[in-house]
Amino acid sequence: MTMIKLTAKRQATLPLNLCKELNLEPGDAIGIQKRIVDGKAVWCLEPMAEPDLSWMGRFRAKARGKRHDMESIRRSIRRARMKGDA
Repeated sequence: MTMIKLTAKRQATLPLNLCKELNLEPGDAIGIQKRIVDGKAVWCLEPMAEPDLSWMGRFRAKARGKRHDMESIRRSIRRARMKGDA
């Protein structure tokens, strides 16, 4: 069994062999989930996938040249609602 000691700031250093096994790199996120196995609490570590941000900026071309202040946004929403009621 590998021991991990927490610092005063509750930080821990993971052993290199564990990082290799989980394929972890510096800055990666780790999910921790509690499970009950044979009546005992067991904590499972799982590398978390990076969120898919490929959609970011997709509508930039449609937004170009338009105002983005709150009043313009509200006016646009009102127009869309009135159009939907028609």
